[in-house]
Amino acid sequence: MPALIQSFLDEASSTYTYVVYETDASPCAIVDSVLNYDPASGRTDTAQADKVIAFVRERGLQVQWLLETHAHADHLSAAPYLRRQLGGKIAIGQSISKVQDVFKNLFNLEPEFRADGSQFDHLFAPDEIFHIGNLEAQALHVPGHTPADMAYLIDDQMILVGDTLFMPDVGTARCDFPGGDARQLYASMRTLLAFPGETRLYVCHDYPPEGRAAKCLTTVAEQRAGNIHVHDGVDEAAFVQMRTQRDAGLGMPTLLLPAIQVNVRAGNMPPPEDNGVTYLKIPLNQL
Repeated sequence: MPALIQSFLDEASSTYTYVVYETDASPCAIVDSVLNYDPASGRTDTAQADKVIAFVRERGLQVQWLLETHAHADHLSAAPYLRRQLGGKIAIGQSISKVQDVFKNLFNLEPEFRADGSQFDHLFAPDEIFHIGNLEAQALHVPGHTPADMAYLIDDQMILVGDTLFMPDVGTARCDFPGGDARQLYASMRTLLAFPGETRLYVCHDYPPEGRAAKCLTTVAEQRAGNIHVHDGVDEAAFVQMRTQRDAGLGMPTLLLPAIQVNVRAGNMPPPEDNGVTYLKIPLNQL
């Protein structure tokens, strides 16, 4: 039976969360979950994650995996909350240790914080095969946006591409975060675009131009024909020049500083201080 997929759009961060499953009552994977966060008040809530929980329970699904495509800079992960409610293993690519090492220094995290990925339940090796119930999946290492980006190939039919590709009329992910590399991103995208044309690609974000509703689904053929940054005929040099110039004019995401220091912890908050309160840090004049 082919894989089924249900999407959930968090409009505040333009993020798509996915539930991948085979049939009602089967094991499932939840990909790129969102914990709502208000930067003005420093308050979190679980409204978006609760929508996912309701769907999982309505279908009688058994959560096997809580997958992250990377350590997001635009939203906080709800994976620990979902694990408490539904079970499952939190997983990411093994190169997350490179990201953790950079941000441990930037945020001067507590000495006990280990930059080895041990905060996650499972670290995928490049091209590692795993299963979601009877569905075969493969963890594809697609660095460039960050060193640790992963895409998930499901049942040889669809790929959850994370922040590598956006919809064709939006283009591609930025590469100016620490560890980002436009040449690596170009190679990663060409790897994804070498799959058969009918392969479905599910994006992590959509930032639609005026007049178009948000969408999450495209195909390899559509990307190769019409992606404004990386359609067929765009070579590495042209892409790197475009991406470098474009990134130089972009502002930092609103939630970059709170999101990264949570997401390198697999979505867990920093340990509370001696007054019982948890704090997020803002490093001044560093980015």
